[in-house]
Amino acid sequence: MRALCAVGLLPLLLAACSPALNWRSVPLEGAALSVALPCKSDRAVRAVDLGGVKADLAMVGCEADGALFAVSQLALADPAQASATLERWRAAVLARLGDSAHVVLQQDFAPRGALPLPGAVRIVAHGRRPEGGAVTLQAVWFARILGPQVRLYHAALYTHKARPALADAFFDGLTLQ
Repeated sequence: MRALCAVGLLPLLLAACSPALNWRSVPLEGAALSVALPCKSDRAVRAVDLGGVKADLAMVGCEADGALFAVSQLALADPAQASATLERWRAAVLARLGDSAHVVLQQDFAPRGALPLPGAVRIVAHGRRPEGGAVTLQAVWFARILGPQVRLYHAALYTHKARPALADAFFDGLTLQ
C-alpha cells in the first residue's frame, strides 16, 4: 500500500519541483526597452486618454504562478508633461483597484537611463479586483528621452498578497536600451 501511495504521489512531487517561472527577455519594439517575463507573453495596443494626453498604449504581459505581469509604454511629444502624465497614469491605475485602494509603500524609481522625475516611483498598494477579490499591486512608473519624444513606462505585478522577491526580479529585468 505504501509503495502504491508513493507511486501515486511521485507525479505531484515532480510537478512541485518544476519551475513555475521560466524567465525570458522580451523586447518592446519601438520602446527601446526589454523586459524579463516568466511566461509566454501576449501583446496589445489601445488608445488611451490620460488627463487630456491621448496616446497609443502598447502593452505586453502574461500570467504565471498566480501572478499577472504587465508592462505598458507610450510616447509623449512634450517632455515637460512627463512627470504629470506619470502621476495621472498612476492615479488611473490605482482607481481601478476600487474605493478601498490604499498605497502602503511609495519610493523613487529610476532604472539606469531613466529620467529622475518626481512621478517616477515604485509602489505597493492593496485593493480589490473588478470581480471583488483582494489584490496587491506592486508597480513602477518611469520615463526616458528617446529621440524627439519622451517614452513613459509602467510595469505592474498583480498578486493575491505582496511578493517582494518576485517584484524585485520583475523590476530588475526592466532594461532600457
